[in-house]
Amino acid sequence: MLTSIRGLVAASVLSASAFVAAPAIAQDEAAGPVTVSGSVTLVSDYRFRGVSLSGGDPAVQGGITVSHDSGFYVGTWGSSIDDAGTDVYGDMELDVFGGWSGDLAEGVGLDVGLLLYAYPTNADGIKAQYWEPYATISGQLGPVEAKLGVNYAWDQSSLGDDDNLYIHTELSTAIPQTPLSLSAHLGYTDGVLAPPLLAGTGDDTGWDWSIGASATVLGSLSLGVSYVGVEGPSIKGFTDDAVVFSIGASF
Repeated sequence: MLTSIRGLVAASVLSASAFVAAPAIAQDEAAGPVTVSGSVTLVSDYRFRGVSLSGGDPAVQGGITVSHDSGFYVGTWGSSIDDAGTDVYGDMELDVFGGWSGDLAEGVGLDVGLLLYAYPTNADGIKAQYWEPYATISGQLGPVEAKLGVNYAWDQSSLGDDDNLYIHTELSTAIPQTPLSLSAHLGYTDGVLAPPLLAGTGDDTGWDWSIGASATVLGSLSLGVSYVGVEGPSIKGFTDDAVVFSIGASF
């Protein structure tokens, strides 16, 4: 779900695994129609579509999702951030989302929903939040899972009364008989959140990309490393290319 969600990553588009604390005596019972899942992650740098939202510093992230076997789901995801002391966004991002995920046809999946990006610790009187609908199609290309998605945020006050279009694709595959998985991401922004525009140019279009590897160890513990880059001026701790490490657990 949510390949667009900030860890997309990210994919990025917000992911979670089982967050169920059931008694041992219930483990053999049939699963119900509702699943609760979650994750907690520490990253060396919080990169959103290639741009650092933690000032190049580590960030703590976590989320929880409630899913129904009909395909509908709701959830929330949060991360520590660094707004360089402006107090516009504060020191926390809290996302709330809901949508539907399921199969369109054999081997073809669809994930559609609505995402709210909110910054509850910003300075008083500043409305720092915006909405973004999303849709992602997924399928298999041999051993590779491929995704193609689009996110669109319409004109909103927190975006300077401008809009933003984001188109992204992800490829991922597991290496047989190993705990390793490989992934690649390419994104294109047209609008107020374009990396070159955020870096101070007048260009409101730009690309971001990443390649990475992850390994699942000790059951639910995951280790990852990614190389992340964006188009436009290279500003240290903001839009410069970076190697990002992560360690997380899913429940």
